[in-house]
Amino acid sequence: MQHPDSPKVGPSRFRLFSPILAGATLHERLMACLGALIGIGLTGVISGYLFGQGPHLPLIVAPMGASAVLLFAVPSSPLAQPWSIIGGNTISAMMGIIAGYFIHDPIVAIGVGVSLAIGAMSFTRCLHPPGGAAALTAVLGGPVVASWGFFFPFIPVALNSCILVGLGLLFHRFSKRNYPHVVAKPAENTHQTRDLPSVLRVGFREEDVDAALAALDETFDIDRADLSRLLRQVELQAAVRSHGNISCADIMSRDVIAIGEGTEPDQARHLLLKHNIRTLPVKDREGRLIGTIGLRELSDSIDSIAGAISKPAVADAAGPALSLLPVLTDGRTHAVIIVDDDRRVLGLISQTDLLSAMARLLSNNNAAALVDA
Repeated sequence: MQHPDSPKVGPSRFRLFSPILAGATLHERLMACLGALIGIGLTGVISGYLFGQGPHLPLIVAPMGASAVLLFAVPSSPLAQPWSIIGGNTISAMMGIIAGYFIHDPIVAIGVGVSLAIGAMSFTRCLHPPGGAAALTAVLGGPVVASWGFFFPFIPVALNSCILVGLGLLFHRFSKRNYPHVVAKPAENTHQTRDLPSVLRVGFREEDVDAALAALDETFDIDRADLSRLLRQVELQAAVRSHGNISCADIMSRDVIAIGEGTEPDQARHLLLKHNIRTLPVKDREGRLIGTIGLRELSDSIDSIAGAISKPAVADAAGPALSLLPVLTDGRTHAVIIVDDDRRVLGLISQTDLLSAMARLLSNNNAAALVDA
């Protein structure tokens, strides 16, 4: 019998048609369709405007359609980054032109062209699947491609690629997507010592990821750093699922010492030292949270706290407490402010609060294990 929380899997004969792209929501797919519509359409329009339309030059080469799939459907893929698209298509087209120029048998030429394209893209770090199609187009393009000769990889292939990437950059910026895909910086030791950051001292290490990839002996379409980040998020979600019954409201401090945005720096320092705390929430005149301040920000001689207020780490009272682990172990954040929908302060969870809750969880787990034994 299938567990109720297990993913539903249909009969084996239908698995071939099941989606295999992780995170492929309906919204993401619709955005990909819209992006491709705009990107390919405008690439053709701009190319036609710049160089005219006619049999002497293809308006847009076929590999751009495949490039658009990667650019708009999987923008985080290493194969969809700007250099991958521009360099992959251009270099591959050049390999196809070279193969067609020196090899007169088209069957041999297409094989050599694609083979050279893969090798060239690999060495220049711009592997891009549509590059194979660009190489084939260069070999089998007929008299139009032949008439352009060694200029074909640049016009229209490189031109099309540059326009498409430029439109992709604009589209992803307006749709608030991370493109070009920038991998989140790994955790750092803010104390400037040789120790690993606290979040990396328990669980798997980077060398474990490398060993796992070597053991599987396969190539995956995901950045190495993204893979490590994904695995750490899986660990966190598993912990939250196991102990999700403890909410932020259960462990937060409710009598929160806070200040207004007009508070004098000396008064803020006095409150931090008097109550032996590291973070003070700062409220506006309506009582809404606008930021936090601590001794680090007040260490310099300042006339007003306005310029020293930091962006606050906030959470919802009903959220799982363990979901705050990444924030409170980043080496910079000492407390998370619990707010309501109007950003009014409901409570505060410090590193000590979360540590106490985790110690209680471990104690309960050990007691349960002894009972079971």
